[in-house]
Amino acid sequence: MSETSLPPLLLVGCGKMGGAMLAGWLERGLTEAVVVEPQAAAVAGFAGRVTRVPEPAAIPPGFRPGAVVLAIKPQEAAAVLPAFARLAGPGTVFLSIMAGRAIAGMRAALGGEAAVIRAMPNTPAAVRQGFTVACPGPGVTATQRALADRLLGAIGEVAWVEEEGLIDPVTAVSGGGPAYVFLLAELLEKAAVEQGLPADLARRMARATVAGSGALLAASPESSAQLRINVTSPKGTTERALAVLMAAEAWPAALSRAIAAATERSRELAG
Repeated sequence: MSETSLPPLLLVGCGKMGGAMLAGWLERGLTEAVVVEPQAAAVAGFAGRVTRVPEPAAIPPGFRPGAVVLAIKPQEAAAVLPAFARLAGPGTVFLSIMAGRAIAGMRAALGGEAAVIRAMPNTPAAVRQGFTVACPGPGVTATQRALADRLLGAIGEVAWVEEEGLIDPVTAVSGGGPAYVFLLAELLEKAAVEQGLPADLARRMARATVAGSGALLAASPESSAQLRINVTSPKGTTERALAVLMAAEAWPAALSRAIAAATERSRELAG
């Protein structure tokens, strides 16, 4: 197998994120995959390209995946993971995208020697514009880490941390970040309607403004602060609006509190 090809994969759960990842892997040339998913409709779009089984017991006996990707709901982990312990071994890495599930707990459920990588992607993965931060657990080899990097790279940009505790603020910032951006678009649309703009125009304008600003941010070498300054003419309309948002640091303080609250919740979920 070449360094860029993908080995056989086992995907556990094919919801929105699992499905987005599977689509990315197939685009990268994945040729053999088994998906454990009780809902046939969730895998219908991949018919003929993957093998779906409704439960772990139905996995073909001879199937030996190079990676098992855990894309189930975090609250299902305790009941589901032990069924995959038989796959733990030197030839398989477990890649988890479950929010709040700590590596130690997953290893305990899978068997103490399981190689586990914990990762936090975000929903722009659906359009291959995701951002994922990953952390390797004990015993993960360089080869396994490289494989996980290729798998996560199929849905966007990847970064690595060595300290698992950093995954909690990552969850708060990039994991939940799309929701904050979508809230901004939602509030811009609402405010535009309140100022008399037609609803359809308000919606188009808000969405295009947020999407276009994100594209500019991604393409520009300038800092986000400088890009903000570039839009803010002295004594102009944007300066007036920012004065309201920044009054007594209302917006910055609220966002900092929001990120702190989400980080703490991630720690609570991890136990």
